[in-house]
Amino acid sequence: MSEKLPPEALDAWAEGMREEFGLDADDIPITVILDLARDVAVGVARPAAPLGAYVAGLVAGKAGGTPEQVRASVAKITALAADWKPES
Repeated sequence: MSEKLPPEALDAWAEGMREEFGLDADDIPITVILDLARDVAVGVARPAAPLGAYVAGLVAGKAGGTPEQVRASVAKITALAADWKPES
């Protein structure tokens, strides 16, 4: 399989997960999550991106799991990444 997938492959993967888990389209905000991964990768470190995405989902889930709560947790993690200064 190619390392670079066309955008529609990502859409198909998201649709497959929505079908498997009974999720709505708003439950998987692809652009929001990809932007989060980019911001964490740039602001912290590349390996921190999936961890940041996982924590965003965990925080949103604990808060109730609505799309708005996902966006709020993503915004907080993005802000944290933007201001990240690792301890020396």
